[in-house]
Amino acid sequence: MVRTPIRTTPRHRAAHRQVVSGLSPQRSIGTSTAAIGAAFGVVTTGAFAVVLPAPMSGPDTAEAAEIGPAALTANARTLPAGSGPATSVGHVSPVGFIVDTEDAESDASAEDALASLDKAGRLADELARLHAQQAREQAEQARINAIIAKGGVDGWIAEALRITELPQSLAPGIKKIIMAESGGNPKAINLWDSNARRGTPSQGLMQTIPSTFKKFVHPSLADRPITDPIANITAGVRYMIATYGIDTVRAGGRSNSAGSYIGY
Repeated sequence: MVRTPIRTTPRHRAAHRQVVSGLSPQRSIGTSTAAIGAAFGVVTTGAFAVVLPAPMSGPDTAEAAEIGPAALTANARTLPAGSGPATSVGHVSPVGFIVDTEDAESDASAEDALASLDKAGRLADELARLHAQQAREQAEQARINAIIAKGGVDGWIAEALRITELPQSLAPGIKKIIMAESGGNPKAINLWDSNARRGTPSQGLMQTIPSTFKKFVHPSLADRPITDPIANITAGVRYMIATYGIDTVRAGGRSNSAGSYIGY
């Protein structure tokens, strides 16, 4: 009687397969992890890859069936005792990430370049402003020098204002006072007013009395006589500013309600 061979399913065949001796624990675990990864799928999250169950179909299902529970159990026998109980959580392995910092560095470099350009632009504007201011000052100085060199009332006024460090814009008002007081004559003397009767006549371009001249003349010109045109102007202007304010100088002296000059 010929016996019919007993056919077994692939699952049973897997159970009767011979366990390969000398298989290292690391090899068995790696093979099992790879098989489970293929059969169940891998989900990556954060810095880890987590093996989770996934539907099986096609060739993957067949391969997973070949390495089923029986095969895993057989291979597990080669692991040393105390390797730890198996869990249903799955295998977690670290996943590395490479952060490309080129874009961030490029953005920082661009911002630095823009900041440098902005700073250079501001410096250029400031330099241009200073050059323009210097050019204006040089032109004004040249104008004053020309007036002084020409001499006369305008030249004397310009020099007096430069010595006293007052604005040249006061020149028209001062000239108005001079022409009203002395007619532009630096040696003019008033012999008929109250000051003359007291023996202290008004003298010079701005008709100052000796005591006023001595008190208010610019210190650098103190050794000059009262009739010196420049010294006389500095004394008269400094007296007016101290007594009435600079606006009175700019206005050309004091005036009455009709606008007529009445002195300073």
